[in-house]
Amino acid sequence: MSLGNRKITVLGAGIAGLAVATALARQGADVVVLERADAIREVGAGLQISPNGVAVLRALGLVEALAARSGCARAVVLRDFRHGNRVLKLDLGRQAKDYFFVHRADLVDILARAARAAGVQIRLLHEVTRLDFDGTRPALITAQGARASSDIMIGADGLHSVVRAALNGAVAPGFTGQVAWRAVIPARGHVPAEAHIHMGPHRHLVHYPLRGGELINIVAVEEREAWVEEGWNRPGDPDRMRAVFADFGGEVPRLLEQVHSVNLWGLFRHPVAERWYRGSAAILGDAAHPTLPFMAQGANMALEDAWVLAAALTRHPEPEAAFAFYQAERRPRTQRIVEMASRNARNYHLSFPPLRVAAQTALRIGGMMAPGAALRRFDWLYDYDATLRYPAAS
Repeated sequence: MSLGNRKITVLGAGIAGLAVATALARQGADVVVLERADAIREVGAGLQISPNGVAVLRALGLVEALAARSGCARAVVLRDFRHGNRVLKLDLGRQAKDYFFVHRADLVDILARAARAAGVQIRLLHEVTRLDFDGTRPALITAQGARASSDIMIGADGLHSVVRAALNGAVAPGFTGQVAWRAVIPARGHVPAEAHIHMGPHRHLVHYPLRGGELINIVAVEEREAWVEEGWNRPGDPDRMRAVFADFGGEVPRLLEQVHSVNLWGLFRHPVAERWYRGSAAILGDAAHPTLPFMAQGANMALEDAWVLAAALTRHPEPEAAFAFYQAERRPRTQRIVEMASRNARNYHLSFPPLRVAAQTALRIGGMMAPGAALRRFDWLYDYDATLRYPAAS
């Protein structure tokens, strides 16, 4: 069923919002995206787009643009923190093809261009402070006090979503006891298309190339008791970062020497939303299922959500029925991913030396005896193709 000029408002011009807007506009909807910022911009962060996310970008006709502005990942390598010795190598080229390292700004730009080409209107400087309901019909209230309604309202407005709050009420997140340092540095010389995870007691550090090896993305996670405000754009102290990871060896010291600007990110655990829709309003992406970064699946889940939500609206004439189908399909999978990401943090940070040695020895032996077994554990994650399960309406 074509969406036949149905008026749809999307809150948020991030990955989730732009992807769902594009998918809906291509099915005939009249889509407006409201963004609070004065420009569409994403800075200072790398993303890993795995095959499940790439499947959606391919269906949107955007894989060539993605490949031109990123690098195809070949492997993920787990390393011990002290000397950088390899513990396990996961060969992505053999088992998880179509895996990309991309700068967030580049992916957002690709999606914004696609949205505009599909006829989506992107309106900047529109801050929405509240969502009200007149029966099942949603109406948004802007910071200027203006009130606007739409046939369908989709909240892709992130961690502090006003749409999520309207559907579920306010829920205070819990500090995980972890903070992340984020930096992007210029690459010097050839950089392998690999993600390296250096695992240490109470800390780990990840780095991988961006823009075909021009840049290196660094994310370094540290356990702390002190509370740190949520959000990843708080300025950090590069010298403090170097001090925290001073006992890390291998290539880590060389990389950290080049860090002149860093952001500090407090990691908070949010529950997956119990309710994803009401009437003709729904949420997706971080608004529905915020996740810790330890599975690199935030952007991929957002892309999956966008495709399934758009497909549901083309298959069900009533938005509430479409959203019920969408939540039933998406919530169990995203819950599983969020829970696995939380567990990964503990696995990277083993502090008791005998336990850490035993765990790393088991990984090394397993990697030698059955090289592909570790990655096959994630077949359920990477082999999921929303576009095959729910083909676009013709």
